[in-house]
Amino acid sequence: MHFRKHSLSLTPLWVVALFVFIATISCRQEPKSSVSTATEAPALQPPSFQMDSAFTYVEKQVSFGPRVPGSPAHEACLEWIVNKLSGFGLQVEKQTFSATIYTGQTVTGTNIITRINPDQNKRILLGAHWDSRFIAEQDADATTQKEPILGADDGGSGVGVLMEIARQLAQSSIPLGVDIIFFDVEDQGERSGANDSWCLGAQYWSREPHVAGYQAKYGILLDMVGAHDAQFPVEDLTNIPGYTNQVASRVSATYLKVWRLAQQMGKGNLFVNRSVGGGIDDHYFVSTIRGLPMIDIINKPMNSPTSFGAHWHTHQDKMDVIDRRTLRSVGQVLLAVLFREAAGNF
Repeated sequence: MHFRKHSLSLTPLWVVALFVFIATISCRQEPKSSVSTATEAPALQPPSFQMDSAFTYVEKQVSFGPRVPGSPAHEACLEWIVNKLSGFGLQVEKQTFSATIYTGQTVTGTNIITRINPDQNKRILLGAHWDSRFIAEQDADATTQKEPILGADDGGSGVGVLMEIARQLAQSSIPLGVDIIFFDVEDQGERSGANDSWCLGAQYWSREPHVAGYQAKYGILLDMVGAHDAQFPVEDLTNIPGYTNQVASRVSATYLKVWRLAQQMGKGNLFVNRSVGGGIDDHYFVSTIRGLPMIDIINKPMNSPTSFGAHWHTHQDKMDVIDRRTLRSVGQVLLAVLFREAAGNF
């Protein structure tokens, strides 16, 4: 995950309006424990997200060690993810590509793609990156800054949540198409370098999607979604180059709907009424290259000197930072979005 270069001192009017609208709607809703509406058919009720299962998936990734492209741990984790998804009864595609990272090293990356209900025309895209960073430049110990990190949160948590989503969707009869992509070579970019040194797997897929001409109604990216006391603010796209007005408008509308639903579900402690400057993550390239509006659920605590959690790009990004309850909250919101989308209520 790239450090967000773009920050804003003023909150734009659209962000203010978004939060006012969320607050107004939330006050009018049923009690927070209610996730459904009276018009939803019982068959479209979302299942309960299993936090222990998601936690186990994060733990398994970390057990391989740092998943740096080209390493044995990376290859072992790739095989495990593919086999696990196949074991759910899902078809899995490996999109292999060659990428040159900013150091000049050429690596082989693999985007892992699975499709739920491939014959459905209405589709939603979910994504997370599965590689972990090859250096720990933010670590307090200068002697270990050149060593790779475990990436329990930055990489592992998003994959863990989406693995559990995939498992539950494979067992459901949801009438909705869902594509899940685990992007590779996301976190090998230059700390203060060019934006396009990051998210190389997402850049490749955005130009060469798994289905020619691929589009979805919108996408949701998960990045660092497992920490204790996480805070997921809304991204402000003001002054961020590359977005067309149409895509930016659709991204903002998707943020509004997802955050509103999350707060109706009682997750306002995580999905907070706060905006942050937009920046470079996998969703940026999906939105600007592919033209597919994608939002980013990402932990950006208030008043953080790095914009991210204290464990970001350090050797503290290990299982100790992962909170099952955070995984559950994010997963339950995603399931609610998908099942409401399938019912035409979102």
